[in-house]
Amino acid sequence: MDDANASYPQRLTQDDYQALGAFRDALRRFLRFSESAAETLGLTPQQHQAMLVIRAHQGGEPISVGQLAERLLIKNHSAVGLVARLQERALVTRETSPDDRRRVLLKLTPKAEQQLETISRNNLRELKSSAEVFNALLATIQKIEERR
Repeated sequence: MDDANASYPQRLTQDDYQALGAFRDALRRFLRFSESAAETLGLTPQQHQAMLVIRAHQGGEPISVGQLAERLLIKNHSAVGLVARLQERALVTRETSPDDRRRVLLKLTPKAEQQLETISRNNLRELKSSAEVFNALLATIQKIEERR
């Protein structure tokens, strides 16, 4: 057994695989639901994800383009293009950091806040409908831990 598998029992059970499969299915369905919700508002899934990252950011100042790229797991130049498209749609504003003129800080506009609220409320309802699957996965993880 290699190091990557050292924390799990030698064999996963059929129930383990069923829980993992149900979780994967629920996750894919949720992602598709969320993507469709964004598309109904004329947003790409990546634009929605960027808006969520900007809104969820914690810190003393707004999120920077570089931090957005890190959180979305994309290259900085891709984040710059994404922000430009959001700005063209009046969904985000850019300002130079007062502490570091090289950093560009991002804020959502009221229009973006409203769209994000709509998508997020729908996403939370959808996630609630999948709670049973997520709870089953957590129970499976607990059982696997107990078998170690």
